[in-house]
Formats: sequence, C-alpha cells, structure tokens
Amino acid sequence: MSAIRESRPSLHRVPRASSAWRWALLAAHAAVAVAWWQLGWRFGLPLLVATHLAFLWGALRPRSAMYGPVLSHLPIDDRRVWLTIDDGPSDDTRALLDLLDAHGAKATFFLVGERAAARPDLVREIVARGHGIGNHSHGHPQARFWSLGPARMRREITQCQDTLRAITGIAPRWFRAVVGHANPFVSPLLRECGLARVAWDARAYDAVRSNPAAVVARLERDLSPGAIVLLHEGARHGRNVEMIALLLQRLHALGYATVLPEELEDGA
Repeated sequence: MSAIRESRPSLHRVPRASSAWRWALLAAHAAVAVAWWQLGWRFGLPLLVATHLAFLWGALRPRSAMYGPVLSHLPIDDRRVWLTIDDGPSDDTRALLDLLDAHGAKATFFLVGERAAARPDLVREIVARGHGIGNHSHGHPQARFWSLGPARMRREITQCQDTLRAITGIAPRWFRAVVGHANPFVSPLLRECGLARVAWDARAYDAVRSNPAAVVARLERDLSPGAIVLLHEGARHGRNVEMIALLLQRLHALGYATVLPEELEDGA
C-alpha cells in the first residue's frame, strides 16, 4: 500500500509562489514595444491585441493552468468518476443526498458561502453522509468573477472558506472557480487557504438546459475512467434532481462507480 501511495502523484496541488505569468506579460509587452518601434503600428497593434487575448484566454478557459495548477481529470484506469455538484446548498440538496445514498454513490458539493450560511443544516448533512465539500466562492459573482481585483477576490474565496469551516469544523481542500474562470489574483489566495483548483472534463450545461435525457446523453459522451463530472443543483428550471437520477442510472448501466479524490490519495 505504501508503494502505491509513493508512486501516485499528488492530486491536491496548491499553487506555489510564482511570478511566471508576470514575467511572461512583461516579455510579451516588451516584444510588442520592439515590434511597434521597428515595424510600426500596423504590426505592433495586432501583436498587442493578440497578446492580451492570450492572457484573457488563460483566464476564461477552465482547464488553463496559466494562473496556477488545475485538476481536470483523475489519473485512474478503472471505471470510476468524480461527481461534483455546484451552487448549493439549495432546495435540491436533501433529495440529492437521498438519491446518492440509494445508489451508493459519493459526490463533492462545491458550495456557495452565503447560501451555506443561510442553510448550515444542509451543509452539515452533506458531511455527515460521507460526501465532500468544496469552496465555490462566497457570493457566486457569475458575470464578473474573471475580472475581480485582489480585494474582492480575497473576500470571495476566504469568506467562503471561513464560513464552511465554521459550519463543519473542516476546512475545504478543493476550489471550483465560478464558471471555471480564474485570474492572477486567484492562486495567491488558494495558496493561503490550502486550496487546490478543480475544473472538469464532462459537462452538459445542466444549469441552463432543462431536458434531462439530452443532458445525460451529452455527459455520457464525455465519460471515461477518471472523468470529473460537472453537475449543478438549484437551477431555475427545477430539474437537476431528475437529471442526476437519470445520470446515476446510466452510470450503473455502463458499469461506472463513483470515487472521491481523497480515496485515491489514501491509496484506494
């Protein structure tokens, strides 16, 4: 067992202190300045735009590691997947817990701090039933998370962390960025809180799409051993429980089980 633990790379990768992105930005702008000076604005301006688009793409692409490490797939070969459920707690939470219990499945709930503070009983129940919890920001600023400055980003990440720790006595280890976006101010706070960022490799936009069969069919196309499956609860269409029920049925039919990353770190 110890040999297995030693050979498996750590899944929980907290960002290290690094200024690589700053040096890259400075180098890119220096190249733009030289091009503008030597070749004129017709070359310099497009190069400037391309440089900024590259750094913006790093912020908006959920799997991008430009601003720090991100886990998007579990390194296993057998048919197990990690179910992650965002945006709770909600009116769906207890029904989802019953559903997961009925299928012998485990999931990690990425919780919004202010919603957790309003419904601490549900947060405690998630933990009591053997599921994981993760940090999904305090207020879920969906439209502008990617552009938050350092002070607001600090409030979003640390306040959620403090809220979940106060409710459960457990400090979350995983962070799911809002809409999967990041920027240079995320990694220092994750390092401070001991958090590792998690993305996904199977999604079906179940927070906005309301057809359970279509959602599950889309997810099924992206299933593979070690897939991190992105799910939601509490969507306005009110069908998340139905969707996850259908997904659990399909997982069983396809021979898939669920796993939490902590189990892999323990050598399971």
